[in-house]
Amino acid sequence: MPHAVILDAQSLGPEINLSAIKESVSHLEVFEQSTTQQALERLTNADIAIVNKVVLDAETLQQLPKLRLICVLATGLNNIDLNTAKEQGIAVKNVAAYGTASVSQHTLMLMLALANQLPRYQRDVAAGEWQRSAFFCLQDYPTLQLSGKHLVMVGQGELGTEVARLAEAFGMQVTFAARPGNEANDERPALDELLPDADVISLHCPLSDATKHLINQERLSRVKPSLLLVNCARGGVIDEIAALEALRNGKLGGLGVDVLPAEPPREGHPLLDALNESLNLIVTPHNAWITPEARQNIVSLTANNIRDWKDAS
Repeated sequence: MPHAVILDAQSLGPEINLSAIKESVSHLEVFEQSTTQQALERLTNADIAIVNKVVLDAETLQQLPKLRLICVLATGLNNIDLNTAKEQGIAVKNVAAYGTASVSQHTLMLMLALANQLPRYQRDVAAGEWQRSAFFCLQDYPTLQLSGKHLVMVGQGELGTEVARLAEAFGMQVTFAARPGNEANDERPALDELLPDADVISLHCPLSDATKHLINQERLSRVKPSLLLVNCARGGVIDEIAALEALRNGKLGGLGVDVLPAEPPREGHPLLDALNESLNLIVTPHNAWITPEARQNIVSLTANNIRDWKDAS
């Protein structure tokens, strides 16, 4: 039975049961957080590294001859030097679709909140505008009825498909755009064709050369000024500065993001500063995935990855 080390268990959040992983290995060491240098020390005798965001670079992996498996507690693998892992004979396994229900719920929450101008109305209520109103309700900001509106989706994986299903339950017309960078070989319409008619755009694609700043100043110049833009994919898929400028200038109806290019945003970000303005803007702290059910599912899927690897060894 292999010896496993979890390097950043804190990333799973509170009250998560690790029993499924413990039952799959002979010994499990659990560290709440680790730097890359600490990872080298802590993995010296490990057969399996279990990691979420700790960087395991080439230099580190080359000094771990006993390591045979890296289990990533996420879908993205950008913190692992995959070429070196392959050279060292280290298998790398990730988890996918662990938070489909959680992230799709969060996506619809952003969509609904923006459609109802929730950020601006909440700000006005807190400032006493309703209390001072001569009328029984506030109607300063036009809301958007989602039924009958056109939702354009970028990304038709399990998550995008589930968001589409939920949106259709609200009566929305859903169209999936062609894969960015591969429009010529894709039967779906290109994003550029769909922009003028879109009422909502929701992004569920990976960040790549083809998707970096996919929603940019030029594309934003061709959308309806009432467009709602939601990004629960990766920071950088939209040009946040261009989107903020469009929002301030009345060229974009609402912006909701769960991701930023640098996380946590220790150096700040213009979108965070703009939260103090009266804008239809929501920024959530990359927590679309954090329901207890989704986090526990990561553990179950990781345990499955360990068992599959042992069976194949």
